[in-house]
Amino acid sequence: MTSHKPKATQTMKPATAAKKLGIYLEAAPAEFQEDVVSRDELNALQADPPEWLVELRRTGPHPRPVVAAKLGVSISGLARGGITEALTTEQIDALKAADPEWLRKERAVQAEVRKEALRIKEKNTKE
Repeated sequence: MTSHKPKATQTMKPATAAKKLGIYLEAAPAEFQEDVVSRDELNALQADPPEWLVELRRTGPHPRPVVAAKLGVSISGLARGGITEALTTEQIDALKAADPEWLRKERAVQAEVRKEALRIKEKNTKE
């Protein structure tokens, strides 16, 4: 005979929750940084984000994966370009406007990577 235990609430560290929300943890409010986040709380933040989350997503600072995506490069490409810290939306826009050589090069590399991944995917679906 099996006994039914009440389902435990699933929680995560603030860093994990920040990653899932696509925000830079150090820029989040102190209460978010210090407390564990339940799955229900995370779902609520995603479904109806509070003003601080909306503003953080809009203006940053953004974590490196978000910066890389906004610039159209890989995280490794960011590092090769000397970008190791979180950037604000304003800084990202300034980088796009300046269009430095490293950024053009990394975007070309990323385009090649995507093209190759698509080629392999198409090849595998034919087999």
